[in-house]
Amino acid sequence: MKVAIIGAGTMGSGIAQVVLRAGHELTLVSDSDESVFRGSERVRAGFEKAIAKGKMTAEERDNALRKMKTAISMDGAKDAELVIEAVPETLKTKSDVLVNAEGYLGENAIIATNTSSLSINKLASYLAKPERFIGMHFFNPAPVMKVVEVVTGDKTSDETKKKANEFIEGLGKTAVDVKDSPGFISNRLLMIYINEAINSFAEGIATKEAIDTIAKLGFNHPMGPFELADFIGLDVCKDIMEAIYMQSGDKRFEPSSILVSLVSEGRLGRKNGHGFYDYKG
Repeated sequence: MKVAIIGAGTMGSGIAQVVLRAGHELTLVSDSDESVFRGSERVRAGFEKAIAKGKMTAEERDNALRKMKTAISMDGAKDAELVIEAVPETLKTKSDVLVNAEGYLGENAIIATNTSSLSINKLASYLAKPERFIGMHFFNPAPVMKVVEVVTGDKTSDETKKKANEFIEGLGKTAVDVKDSPGFISNRLLMIYINEAINSFAEGIATKEAIDTIAKLGFNHPMGPFELADFIGLDVCKDIMEAIYMQSGDKRFEPSSILVSLVSEGRLGRKNGHGFYDYKG
């Protein structure tokens, strides 16, 4: 299958690795030479890590990379049978990209969004053919995480859903069907968990280290909620919480004032070295 991924950041490049390893042809699309170069380098680095761990051979890497092209305009996606949008989590950014992409695609192409919180029905309302639109929420890091939420809107066709599920299963992932709802299932659960951990810390019930220890040793989680928030990105957590709160009105999703303050201070987590914990030095 010919696949185009729009967005060359962490999620876009991670999904690209998965798509290439499954043998598909791929065009990685971004809005600048620098961005698409960084994205392609992330793909290469991901393959090198896989080789170092004995999960991929150099020959497999070379075969996969031969199937990757890059583009800095949507014209690069015009022959795609499937487009996956993976740009920043704002309604305007995503809707603008989706509308632009739709204008270049053949009538049978599927358009998917990797949104983790925005309404599929709302995004579909911007498109001329909402029946071919669907949510494919890959988890981070995409090459490692085994599940993908397949989110259908009211107008998503059965054929689109069938093809999306077949594609995801062909990637070696497990497709889980979810109806359109604020936060779907994953972030509906996860963001309450993270937000409540922050609120408990704010109330002085326990230190962040203690809360993380309880999650790791008591729940057998690989990371505690503060470590996980730093890994996801505090700005991303805040954006997701706000999106769900705006759609649902549920106060449980109103971001903790501590989270808001950290983001305003530029403490975003692992990606810039400072979040709830410090990662530099």
